[in-house]
Amino acid sequence: MSEQTPQQRHNAGDAARPDFDTMTRDIADVPAVEVITTVAVHLMSSAAVNLGLAEGGEAHKDLDEARKLIHALAGLVTAGATEIGSYHAAPLRDGLKSLQLAFREASVVPDEPGQGPGEKFTGPVHG
Repeated sequence: MSEQTPQQRHNAGDAARPDFDTMTRDIADVPAVEVITTVAVHLMSSAAVNLGLAEGGEAHKDLDEARKLIHALAGLVTAGATEIGSYHAAPLRDGLKSLQLAFREASVVPDEPGQGPGEKFTGPVHG
């Protein structure tokens, strides 16, 4: 077995490190609408899991976490809607409303209308 020189070990370490300059340039090339919708989809997915809507859902159900995620999603969707346009905002609003209704259904003691997660931004949600 051959020994590596300090330079070879240094070069091997560089190969394992991410190229942050390239990553920074790559994210700079991503349109804002794509970043916003991607973040929204991640929030939606996490909220759905915390509502127990995923496979094996009851094991992951945490309504406190779901409330936080839905509230953040509502803020993002409400604030971003004018920037990303109706084409992108409409499905996000639909998904948000579905999560808000699922939260209301999953709650043992439902919030008053207008007091549910994200309703500060969206107004009361009715099925």
